[in-house]
Amino acid sequence: MTAEINKGPLLGMRHVQTLLLFFNITCLYIGRLNVGVAVVAMTNAESTNPDFPEYDWTLTQKSYILSSFFWGYIITQFLGGYLCKRYGVKSVMLWGSFASGIFSALTPLFIGFGEWQAYCGIRVLMGFAQGLIFPCIHQHLARWSPPAERNRLGALSHTGIECGNVCAMFFSGMIAKSAIGWPGISYVSAGLALAWCAFWFVFAADNAEESRYITQEELHYIESSLKHNEDYHKTVIPVPWMAIWTSAPFFALMVARCCETWGLSTLQAQIPTYMNGVLDMDMKSNAFFSALPFLAMWIMSYVYLIIADVLLAGNRLSLTALRKIFNSLAFWIPCATLIGIGFLDQEQKNLAIALMTISVGVNSGATIGSSLNTIDLSPNHASILMGIVNTAANVVPIVTPLAVGLIVHEDKNREEWQIVFIIAAVIFFIGNCVFLYYGTAVSQPWDAEDYLTEKVPDLAIAPAIHEAGKGIDGPSQKSMILKFH
Repeated sequence: MTAEINKGPLLGMRHVQTLLLFFNITCLYIGRLNVGVAVVAMTNAESTNPDFPEYDWTLTQKSYILSSFFWGYIITQFLGGYLCKRYGVKSVMLWGSFASGIFSALTPLFIGFGEWQAYCGIRVLMGFAQGLIFPCIHQHLARWSPPAERNRLGALSHTGIECGNVCAMFFSGMIAKSAIGWPGISYVSAGLALAWCAFWFVFAADNAEESRYITQEELHYIESSLKHNEDYHKTVIPVPWMAIWTSAPFFALMVARCCETWGLSTLQAQIPTYMNGVLDMDMKSNAFFSALPFLAMWIMSYVYLIIADVLLAGNRLSLTALRKIFNSLAFWIPCATLIGIGFLDQEQKNLAIALMTISVGVNSGATIGSSLNTIDLSPNHASILMGIVNTAANVVPIVTPLAVGLIVHEDKNREEWQIVFIIAAVIFFIGNCVFLYYGTAVSQPWDAEDYLTEKVPDLAIAPAIHEAGKGIDGPSQKSMILKFH
């Protein structure tokens, strides 16, 4: 006979933590990605609200603005991983999000004083603040998600990426055309971030044991499923740096994330410019159709999630197989659509929009495919792995706008955009090949808490060691025991 596991209330605190992470990611991505629409609005006032200043920035200067966020973002990834293990996820995420909101609110003021150079500067500071947060998110998921629910809760929280994309593209265009103009884009982003901080302060906890609102049933379910002992939350586990840096599955993950970021960041940052230039679409249409691919991405993320739950629940696929299949769909389908987009012009704008929507929508499978793989490889060091992966992956969005600036000299030149999309397609293809060959969802040996410590020999062989060691001094006996083990 088997007893049904009491998981606590239907909507437990682990679900509240997931919801908080979802809204955090949404707010972060709104602040991160609204720059694509904002730059178009600031350099083409006739398409938005002409009552606000217009700037005559070159394509190169706009490329610097689009990439500047990531100059600061990559600096604090390692720091975020360290701080959340040292001081707890709650504090680090709170202050990182608060600082990001303040910098967003100050953006119009900075632009008024220093134009594009000051815009780059405040975006660097915003990136610096946000860089602390994503390593914390993965550590928080590892602490709050029972293994049986980790894929579901992790994927649900990460759908905030797609929600943030949609809101940044769609609502930013509407705000730019409204009475508050392009400065309102920054003010609204700041307000959302600061409102989230208030909810996080009240409801968040570093782990289930520290939550004020959790029921005993849910606490027992989470703690027992994670096999925590009473000293677990107080234990600082040494980081096995050498094992991490020589791990083939970890490097496969890092390559996959870098390649996925190249393709997606090309679309995220360049869709408004491409639609305005090659497809000759006004700002109102631009905002809607720029958001459409990411709306498809948001919807598809739930489709992937449902399919993954069904396949895993029925033991039809291993988690490793599931991740590789989803990652292949997320990488290789966009390969074909991106190449197709490059051969279309404004006379075929409907087909271009359809292909772009398919490309971005299908790519949402990368969340389940590879993004959550850091928790698979090492729940104990998820924040450290995420810090390393995010540092490497977010060098890419610095490079992609600059690469587009070197390739595209005229917004309306279809042949130049063709090169941009073909490069992204090739990188997508190669990245998934590496992940298919070396990737895995199996927890690595170096995740063990005692990996870097001396291990006590098994009880079964202890008597034999003791008998063999009779008459030998203490230090020599200890050395023999370690060698025997």
